[in-house]
Amino acid sequence: MTVHATLEKFGYPASEVKAYEHWVVLVRPAQPTLGSLVLAARSTATAFGDLPAGAHAELAEITRDIEAALATFSGYEKLNYLMLMMVDPQVHFHVIPRYEGAREWQGIAFADAGWPGPPALGDAHKLTGDEPDAMRAALQALWA
Repeated sequence: MTVHATLEKFGYPASEVKAYEHWVVLVRPAQPTLGSLVLAARSTATAFGDLPAGAHAELAEITRDIEAALATFSGYEKLNYLMLMMVDPQVHFHVIPRYEGAREWQGIAFADAGWPGPPALGDAHKLTGDEPDAMRAALQALWA
Protein backbone atom coordinates (compact mmCIF):
# COMPACT_ATOMS: atom_id res chain seq x y z
CA MET A 1 0.00 0.00 0.00
CA THR A 2 1.25 3.45 -0.88
CA VAL A 3 1.13 5.77 2.11
CA HIS A 4 -0.02 8.98 0.45
CA ALA A 5 -0.03 12.50 1.89
CA THR A 6 -3.65 12.39 3.07
CA LEU A 7 -3.06 9.22 5.10
CA GLU A 8 0.07 10.75 6.63
CA LYS A 9 -1.72 13.99 7.53
CA PHE A 10 -4.33 12.10 9.52
CA GLY A 11 -1.76 10.09 11.46
CA TYR A 12 -1.66 6.78 9.60
CA PRO A 13 -0.68 4.17 10.70
CA ALA A 14 -0.91 5.15 14.38
CA SER A 15 -4.49 6.45 14.00
CA GLU A 16 -5.82 3.36 12.20
CA VAL A 17 -9.02 1.97 13.66
CA LYS A 18 -9.75 -0.56 10.92
CA ALA A 19 -8.22 -1.45 7.55
CA TYR A 20 -10.24 -2.76 4.63
CA GLU A 21 -9.11 -3.83 1.18
CA HIS A 22 -9.63 -0.38 -0.39
CA TRP A 23 -10.13 1.92 2.61
CA VAL A 24 -8.72 2.76 6.04
CA VAL A 25 -10.73 4.16 8.95
CA LEU A 26 -8.72 6.60 11.08
CA VAL A 27 -9.37 8.58 14.25
CA ARG A 28 -9.60 12.23 13.22
CA PRO A 29 -6.94 14.15 15.21
CA ALA A 30 -9.24 17.17 15.60
CA GLN A 31 -12.61 16.13 17.02
CA PRO A 32 -15.43 18.59 16.22
CA THR A 33 -17.70 15.97 17.81
CA LEU A 34 -16.97 12.81 19.75
CA GLY A 35 -15.87 9.94 17.55
CA SER A 36 -15.04 11.92 14.42
CA LEU A 37 -13.24 9.75 11.89
CA VAL A 38 -11.52 9.94 8.52
CA LEU A 39 -12.43 7.28 5.97
CA ALA A 40 -9.52 7.37 3.51
CA ALA A 41 -9.03 5.46 0.29
CA ARG A 42 -5.82 3.45 0.10
CA SER A 43 -5.57 4.51 -3.54
CA THR A 44 -3.72 7.65 -4.61
CA ALA A 45 -6.76 8.66 -6.70
CA THR A 46 -7.81 12.28 -6.35
CA ALA A 47 -11.29 11.84 -7.88
CA PHE A 48 -13.98 9.65 -6.33
CA GLY A 49 -14.95 8.27 -9.74
CA ASP A 50 -11.38 7.10 -10.35
CA LEU A 51 -11.50 4.55 -7.53
CA PRO A 52 -11.89 0.92 -8.59
CA ALA A 53 -15.38 -0.59 -8.54
CA GLY A 54 -14.42 -2.70 -5.52
CA ALA A 55 -13.77 0.43 -3.47
CA HIS A 56 -17.28 1.69 -4.16
CA ALA A 57 -18.83 -1.70 -3.36
CA GLU A 58 -16.86 -2.00 -0.13
CA LEU A 59 -18.40 1.23 1.19
CA ALA A 60 -21.62 -0.65 2.03
CA GLU A 61 -19.82 -2.83 4.58
CA ILE A 62 -17.70 0.01 5.92
CA THR A 63 -20.58 2.42 6.49
CA ARG A 64 -22.51 -0.29 8.37
CA ASP A 65 -19.45 -0.91 10.57
CA ILE A 66 -18.87 2.81 11.20
CA GLU A 67 -22.50 3.47 12.04
CA ALA A 68 -22.71 0.53 14.47
CA ALA A 69 -19.50 1.48 16.29
CA LEU A 70 -20.30 5.20 16.52
CA ALA A 71 -23.88 4.57 17.66
CA THR A 72 -22.41 2.98 20.76
CA PHE A 73 -19.40 5.29 21.14
CA SER A 74 -21.02 8.69 20.66
CA GLY A 75 -24.76 8.06 20.52
CA TYR A 76 -25.08 10.25 17.44
CA GLU A 77 -28.42 11.48 16.11
CA LYS A 78 -27.16 11.99 12.54
CA LEU A 79 -23.92 11.08 10.82
CA ASN A 80 -22.32 13.41 8.26
CA TYR A 81 -19.97 12.00 5.61
CA LEU A 82 -18.10 14.98 4.16
CA MET A 83 -15.93 14.63 1.07
CA LEU A 84 -14.10 17.94 0.96
CA MET A 85 -10.68 17.17 -0.64
CA MET A 86 -9.68 20.81 -1.05
CA VAL A 87 -6.51 20.66 1.05
CA ASP A 88 -5.84 16.92 1.22
CA PRO A 89 -6.16 15.65 -2.35
CA GLN A 90 -6.55 11.87 -2.10
CA VAL A 91 -10.10 10.54 -1.81
CA HIS A 92 -11.37 10.61 1.76
CA PHE A 93 -14.41 11.40 3.86
CA HIS A 94 -14.61 13.18 7.19
CA VAL A 95 -17.14 11.20 9.23
CA ILE A 96 -18.72 13.51 11.79
CA PRO A 97 -21.21 12.23 14.39
CA ARG A 98 -23.91 14.86 14.99
CA TYR A 99 -25.96 15.38 18.12
CA GLU A 100 -27.68 18.05 20.14
CA GLY A 101 -25.71 19.18 23.18
CA ALA A 102 -22.51 17.45 24.23
CA ARG A 103 -21.10 13.99 24.79
CA GLU A 104 -18.46 13.22 27.40
CA TRP A 105 -15.47 10.92 27.08
CA GLN A 106 -12.59 10.65 29.56
CA GLY A 107 -13.82 13.73 31.38
CA ILE A 108 -13.83 15.87 28.22
CA ALA A 109 -17.06 17.41 26.89
CA PHE A 110 -17.45 17.27 23.11
CA ALA A 111 -20.17 19.75 22.14
CA ASP A 112 -21.61 19.80 18.63
CA ALA A 113 -21.14 23.54 18.10
CA GLY A 114 -22.82 23.47 14.68
CA TRP A 115 -25.99 21.57 15.61
CA PRO A 116 -28.45 21.56 13.87
CA GLY A 117 -26.61 23.25 10.97
CA PRO A 118 -23.38 22.27 9.21
CA PRO A 119 -20.63 20.86 11.42
CA ALA A 120 -18.29 23.42 12.98
CA LEU A 121 -15.05 21.77 11.87
CA GLY A 122 -12.94 24.66 13.17
CA ASP A 123 -14.35 24.29 16.67
CA ALA A 124 -12.72 20.97 17.51
CA HIS A 125 -10.93 19.36 20.43
CA LYS A 126 -7.42 18.43 19.28
CA LEU A 127 -6.49 15.03 20.66
CA THR A 128 -3.23 15.16 22.64
CA GLY A 129 -1.17 12.93 24.91
CA ASP A 130 -2.78 9.49 25.34
CA GLU A 131 -6.10 10.62 23.86
CA PRO A 132 -5.48 9.50 20.24
CA ASP A 133 -4.41 5.99 21.26
CA ALA A 134 -7.18 5.70 23.86
CA MET A 135 -9.84 6.74 21.36
CA ARG A 136 -8.46 4.41 18.70
CA ALA A 137 -8.48 1.50 21.16
CA ALA A 138 -12.00 2.30 22.38
CA LEU A 139 -13.31 2.39 18.81
CA GLN A 140 -11.46 -0.78 17.78
CA ALA A 141 -13.13 -2.60 20.68
CA LEU A 142 -16.55 -1.70 19.22
CA TRP A 143 -15.80 -2.71 15.63
CA ALA A 144 -17.76 -5.61 14.18
